[in-house]
Amino acid sequence: MHPQHNTLRVKSLTAAVVLFAAGSVAVLSVNPSSASASPIAEDNNSIGTGVELPDTITLDAVIRDFRPNDWEGGHPDFQRFSGTTTVGLVADELDADGKPVSSGNLRGMKITSEYRDSQGRNINPAMYNQQLGDTQGSLSAGPSSNGFDSESSFRQWYRDVPGVNVSKTIALTFNRTPGTNKYVFDSATDTEHGTGGFFPINNDLYGNYTSDKNFHFTTEVNTQFVFTRGIGQVFKFTGDDDVWVFIDGKLVVDLGGLHSVKEQFLDLDRLDWLQDGKTYTLDIFHAERRTSASNFRVETTLELRSVELPPTAALYD
Repeated sequence: MHPQHNTLRVKSLTAAVVLFAAGSVAVLSVNPSSASASPIAEDNNSIGTGVELPDTITLDAVIRDFRPNDWEGGHPDFQRFSGTTTVGLVADELDADGKPVSSGNLRGMKITSEYRDSQGRNINPAMYNQQLGDTQGSLSAGPSSNGFDSESSFRQWYRDVPGVNVSKTIALTFNRTPGTNKYVFDSATDTEHGTGGFFPINNDLYGNYTSDKNFHFTTEVNTQFVFTRGIGQVFKFTGDDDVWVFIDGKLVVDLGGLHSVKEQFLDLDRLDWLQDGKTYTLDIFHAERRTSASNFRVETTLELRSVELPPTAALYD
């Protein structure tokens, strides 16, 4: 699915570890010269290139539907666990197939107070950098229940598995805020998939749950973008449940676990391994695993474009 990962991944990630009383979390190498002061929207329709930006960007997403655990033949990770915002459930890098893998810690670590940048925006704890004026939050031992049943059950989330899931491709339309280079997809306002939340497969695939909505699915969005340092390229995800975002195959947004609406913000100038003018992958892996709400919002100044997706699977059973 991701031949780009073999050619674009830059092996310059600095290994660093911050220790906490309840465990540890890997810290990404960040650029100390970045003040993380970039606003989410720049009043510039061309981002300094002289090329007019499109009003919309359409990205392909693969939705994989699962039977809930309380249905016959249901998946053990859907409509089973409860929890809170949890980091450390997945490894820091995608595997050779371009997929997230379990870190081996099935409970991860809870975010008990948010890590924030100098403007007070929530960030991935692994991005924390005191030199940038960040505010240190805190982590504690993971929830009493696992984040998912097993490493093998998690492996099925973003792969087509006969008898376990079914899939289809949908289009997500990002709208540019007039007078800015900010693009937004918001399930709260989207007319195609936003039916009281993010429910792109209501009355489809395995069908709705007892709530008359289809709550048990994963979302995979594979994109590319050109990095330009110093122009305010930023990315923010807001939603539930699990969300992991990888740039160049490296974890940059970590919102694992079953939780209410949460968000993390990323200023790409923090990522010191990104080279100016180069093309990189940005991959979003999302899961909606439990009633009673589903939300999906992306806000970015990146001009993302889809990469080729594999064919999706029809019903197997």
